[in-house]
Amino acid sequence: MALEQHYQWLLQEPGPLMITKALELFDTKELSGTPNNPVIMKWAKEVGDDVAKVYNADEIPWCGLFMAVVAKRAKKQIVKDPLWALNWGTFGKYTSQPMLGDVLVFVRKDAQGHKAGHVSLYVGEDQECYHVLGGNQSDKVCITRIVKTRLYAARRPNYNVQPKNVRVIQLSSTGAVSVNEG
Repeated sequence: MALEQHYQWLLQEPGPLMITKALELFDTKELSGTPNNPVIMKWAKEVGDDVAKVYNADEIPWCGLFMAVVAKRAKKQIVKDPLWALNWGTFGKYTSQPMLGDVLVFVRKDAQGHKAGHVSLYVGEDQECYHVLGGNQSDKVCITRIVKTRLYAARRPNYNVQPKNVRVIQLSSTGAVSVNEG
């Protein structure tokens, strides 16, 4: 796995399960141009419902698709219309303090300047940014930093028993800051 050195500690974490399942998909990349990555396309079929009918090319923003497949594999309920990132603002339960494994939803502007969203998983934070594991970040599954002021919602999975390692994680301000994940 190509995790950067300062995130290697994640490989030793026993959970939460959504983090574990997301790490299994680390470095999956969107293909440029006409061909689609068959792995990403299979996620749409795996999620089911109408997702495979709507999601027909990996150039379509796929952060919500990534989150849906991760949630499904972790046996968590998937939100209605999961391809729309802002819909993940209804996942699980509200939390005012994001912690390891929480779903973070951010606002962004699309290419036409319209309000859009991005969804990812909290792995830590520094003073200015959340460090998040997600899909369609630089066209791949990776960890990036997103400015805290863009946070739209922080949602904690509904746990029967919350994993003991769900906690706030302070990290150094290392790495580029993402400005548009679409």
